Amino acid sequence: MPLSPGVERIAVLRSNGIGDLVFALPALAALRSAYPRARITLLGRSWHEELLAGRPGPVDEVVTVPPWRGVGDDREDPDAVEAFFEAMREREFDLALQLHGGGANSNPFVSRLGARLTVGMRAPGAPALDLTFPYIYYQQEVMRLLEVVSLVGATPVELEPRIAVTERDREEARAFLSRMGGTAEDAPIAALNAGAGDTRRRWPTEKFAQVGDALMREGCRVVVTGSSADRPLAAAIEGSMRSTPLIAAGELSLGGVLGLFERSRVVVSNDSGPLHLAAAVAAPTVGIFWCGNLINAGPLFRSRRRPQISWRLDCPVCGVDCTRGSCEHGESFVADVAVDEVTEAAIDLFHSARAGSEGPTSPQALSPLGEPEQQGRGGGQEG
Repeated sequence: MPLSPGVERIAVLRSNGIGDLVFALPALAALRSAYPRARITLLGRSWHEELLAGRPGPVDEVVTVPPWRGVGDDREDPDAVEAFFEAMREREFDLALQLHGGGANSNPFVSRLGARLTVGMRAPGAPALDLTFPYIYYQQEVMRLLEVVSLVGATPVELEPRIAVTERDREEARAFLSRMGGTAEDAPIAALNAGAGDTRRRWPTEKFAQVGDALMREGCRVVVTGSSADRPLAAAIEGSMRSTPLIAAGELSLGGVLGLFERSRVVVSNDSGPLHLAAAVAAPTVGIFWCGNLINAGPLFRSRRRPQISWRLDCPVCGVDCTRGSCEHGESFVADVAVDEVTEAAIDLFHSARAGSEGPTSPQALSPLGEPEQQGRGGGQEG
């Protein structure tokens, strides 16, 4: 598709989780390359502004969206919503792109911005925009969003998401490591992340502990990461390990986590925001995936990405096939992923990273040839 003429101001709606932001980075980079003089405004959450402020990247500013059904929050504040849209219409956006989900709620949101041209995804039954791309749930998310921005002439400049790490991020990570035990600047680190917003994507903490002990035997220092809400999981890993890890859960900002991941020889994590942040700073990763989520969120390459896959389709409690229906149970769908397979992949990446191996990260390096939308993957057609 050709470039849209006269574009000076672009709004992009992507107001969901950490991993969702990471998946959108190649599409945002493509927009920046296609429209280098335009001002790109990300309509997102408050933590987007905290993470991206002052950080090199394709976004010029972040504006936090108000509560709106299916877009960030279900608790609507009519006065805040009206004030928001009035302020956005005054900006006179040339393009407004919906990169949020299927469009049932997010397409009306984007339409109210008053942009000259609206573009986005559309699931069956969702309202139309000026230019739409079909939202079909099982599609690799990075490629889905690149396909959307191609409607306005933006072509890929990268396929693996990349996020810049600042000196402030690195200093926060260094300060944490020093405070927690004087880890030397060049000491090898492996990170474990046992959290995930959907409990069905959580690998058992005792299995993480076994991987942690194996990595410690290889000569690295294990750091257990996560948010404040993940502290019980981190404590469970620590209690199950024979050796003593460092506990970073709840101790670092998102920027500090980026700094920690950047210097990690390997990151072992459930399919969650931290896994995708680690990949975005080029850390080698072992991700533990349910097979359905692998389609949407799995890595494109394998030299530094080693997904470990559960092929379970039925709920371990009631037997419902969750590719065709749903149930209220939250038991893990990935608990049967084998410890020895995860350990083998993690140790291999740990030693490969020490040797300095690199994998393809952009189109130039290649040969020619679950959850509601507001929470990320797992049923985004409602957005």
